[in-house]
Amino acid sequence: MTRALYHDDAYLREAQGQVVAHTFEGGIVLDASIFYPTSGGQPGDAGRLVWDGGAIDIATTVKGQGTDIVLVPAEPSALPPLGTRVRQILVWDRRHRMMRVHTALHLLSAVIPRPVTGGQIAVDKGRLDFDMDQAPQDKAALETALNDLIARDLPVLTEWITEAVLDAQPGLVKTLTVKPPRGQGQIRLIRIGEGDATADLQPCGGTHVGWTSEVGRIHIGRIEKKGRQNRRVYLHLDDA
Repeated sequence: MTRALYHDDAYLREAQGQVVAHTFEGGIVLDASIFYPTSGGQPGDAGRLVWDGGAIDIATTVKGQGTDIVLVPAEPSALPPLGTRVRQILVWDRRHRMMRVHTALHLLSAVIPRPVTGGQIAVDKGRLDFDMDQAPQDKAALETALNDLIARDLPVLTEWITEAVLDAQPGLVKTLTVKPPRGQGQIRLIRIGEGDATADLQPCGGTHVGWTSEVGRIHIGRIEKKGRQNRRVYLHLDDA
């Protein structure tokens, strides 16, 4: 079982951890991880582990059994033995850019209030697929609305609710094909804004910036037709 440190603080660049398991494929499981595992359209984190007498580069991070988070070495190498205390070091610029993109995608789902059928996050861009038969007609107006939300410098907050509360408020779930993971008793929500100024509220396990202004300016890229009822909208970081 791995404690997801990024849920408490997405800005942790380094942290201590202890090796609790090795996987059959050569992965490393720690008791607590700042590395986010591939899920929800967000790629797994990369970085490095350092310990007394050794170090290893981490190419990506994936989910393991139960709540295990598995760090995947960049190449075959001697693994830190079980029980070893290690220092975790993120490739921070890569993670931070994905935090900016992920937050921007939440806001995109607010300015296009349609059910989401898919999504993907990359270092400098992202996309959402929407259940709608017609593409937005005014891309410039869409871009302006998105950047206006970002410029409001809204706080990005984390809340936890029970599964029973989510069952009573199914409208919180915007995604049609991906449902929040269950079985842990609680569901993590991301709220952008507060009170009447809330711009978005939905279940999400990913990493985000603390304030929308940190996203920076966004430009809308291609809008594609992906089937009769599906439209794909791309966004890009302006400083990419």
